[in-house]
Amino acid sequence: MQASVPKDLLPYIKHYLFLDDPETALQKFRLFSDGNTGLVFSIKSKLIAGINKYDVKNYLPASFVYGQLSSYKDLYSENEIKLIIVVFQPNGINQLLGVPADEFHDSIIPVEDLFGKKTSTLLEKLSEENNQTRIDFLNHFFRSLIAVRPNSNQLLVNSSLNFIIANKGHFSIKQLVEYTGYTERHLERKFKECIGLNPKKFGNIIRLHHFLKLLKDKTDNINLTAICYDAGFSDQSHLIKEFRKHTGITPTEYMSSSEKLTNNLIKTLPPLLY
Repeated sequence: MQASVPKDLLPYIKHYLFLDDPETALQKFRLFSDGNTGLVFSIKSKLIAGINKYDVKNYLPASFVYGQLSSYKDLYSENEIKLIIVVFQPNGINQLLGVPADEFHDSIIPVEDLFGKKTSTLLEKLSEENNQTRIDFLNHFFRSLIAVRPNSNQLLVNSSLNFIIANKGHFSIKQLVEYTGYTERHLERKFKECIGLNPKKFGNIIRLHHFLKLLKDKTDNINLTAICYDAGFSDQSHLIKEFRKHTGITPTEYMSSSEKLTNNLIKTLPPLLY
């Protein structure tokens, strides 16, 4: 289930997600970048970051923030899970905390390290209530953060994000420089500080997800090559290389064997433990 956020929170948060899976056998989930960062609350049981060949499990915190991802992360579960995910805007975490976003790059960080001890109270409330009440708690929590943060000047970043998203990630740095009037070096510095990725890497992720949308909406008479060109890839080998880099699988594997839980979270086959 996806839930929208009030207008005053939209500059910071895209939406909330509520995911339930009653499966108690070992499961494997693959998280890959969609250009946003996120905050995950595990209500039922903790997710697992890794399992070695001796069946030793590395459990994640009950609540954590994940930063921008260069590639993908595999997560596991061996019990019923109930997840509440706060999907931030690309520059949302930087606006909320004032911390450079590149400090979170490819990282999973306990929520308490970023938002303080009051998140433990929030987690307790999220564990006990229905979804609408949970949404109310989340809205109140983030409004309290905004109230103590001075507004930062995000005009350049927001303008650049709108340009990249409007062009579905298919643009050149020269075009972005001409559009904004700022140098490539300045744009790269602002993007790393506010988003955690440089403009080109962010654009590549937006282009990949535009491809995924075209793939989802495709009809039987449209082949993969046509979608590849429509999404701005030079050829199918270029697409497959970029797709595998971000997801670890090919587009064909994605279409045929993966259960899509969200735009950037898929269920894959669990590992074989020896």
